[in-house]
Amino acid sequence: MENQLKSGFVTIIGRPNVGKSTLMNHLIGQKIAITSKKPQTTRNRIQTVYTDTDKGQIVFLDTPGIHQAKNKLGEYMVNVAESTLKDVDVILWLVEPSNYIGAGEQHIIKQLDKANLPVILIINKIDTVEKEKVLEYIDTYRKVYDFDEIIPVSALRGNNLDDVIDTIFKYLPYGPMFYDEDTVTDQPERQIVAEIIREKSLHALDEEVPHGIAVTVESMKKRKGPKGIIDIEATIICERDSHKGIIIGKGGAMLKKIGSNARYEIERMLDSKVNLRLWVKVKKDWRDSDSLMKNFGYRKDEI
Repeated sequence: MENQLKSGFVTIIGRPNVGKSTLMNHLIGQKIAITSKKPQTTRNRIQTVYTDTDKGQIVFLDTPGIHQAKNKLGEYMVNVAESTLKDVDVILWLVEPSNYIGAGEQHIIKQLDKANLPVILIINKIDTVEKEKVLEYIDTYRKVYDFDEIIPVSALRGNNLDDVIDTIFKYLPYGPMFYDEDTVTDQPERQIVAEIIREKSLHALDEEVPHGIAVTVESMKKRKGPKGIIDIEATIICERDSHKGIIIGKGGAMLKKIGSNARYEIERMLDSKVNLRLWVKVKKDWRDSDSLMKNFGYRKDEI
C-alpha cells in the first residue's frame, strides 16, 4: 500500500575521514561517493537513493567532513555540510571508536542542538577494536548528547548495516517515494566520472598534491556503431607547476596509471568500453578563487 510507505531525507555527518562515503556506498550497494584514506575527499553534497518497495525510500545526503576551514574551498565544504542539517528528517552522525570528545565533536554537538531532529549515532570501524571497548565508547557519547539511537557498525565489512536501514525507517515520515525505484543517485554521469578520476588521483599521489586537485570533464561522446565506445576527455587541475610534474610522472607514468585505474571503474559504471584522455593544467591557488571554484563545480549559490 502506497500510503504505508515512509520516505525522507537523511544526512550523514562527521569529521573528515570517519568513513561517511564508505558507509553510504555500502548502504546503497553501489559506489557513488569518492573514498580515500586522505581526509576531505567529498567536496559536494551527494544525493543517493535507497529504495525498499515494501518500506519506502531513504534519500541520503553525503556531506564533506566538518572541519576547520583553511581556504575558500574549505569554507564551502563546511557550509555544505552544515546547511544539509536544515533540509533533512534524520541525522546520522558517524564517529570513530574513541573515548575522546574533542573540539570538532563539540562543534558538531552544537549544530545538532540547533537542528532539533532525530539523531542516530553510528560508531564506525568497530572491527578495529575489542568488543568490550565498544560499550565504553557508547557510554562516553551517551553522556554528551541525548541520541535517539546508537548503533556500532563496520561500514567497510558491512556489519550491522541492516540495523542502520531499519532504524532510519523508524524515524521517517509516511509519504510517497521522491524518486523512481531504480534511481540510485541524482548526480549526472559527467560528475561521477570526474569524481572517479579525482579518486584515482588521490589514491596514486603524495600527501601534498591531492587537496589541490579538481577534475573537469570537457567532453563525453558515444561513438556510432555496434561497439558504442565512449570517448571521454578530462583535465586534472592542480595549483602548482611542481604538482603538474608529479601528476604526469616520469615519462607520463603516473598520469597513465591514474587514467588506467579510472577507465576500469568508469567502464564498469557505464557498462561500456571507454577511451579516456587526460590532460593536466595549472590554475594557481584555485581553492581561494570564487570564480575558479564555480568553474570546477563548487557553487555557493547551490548550498
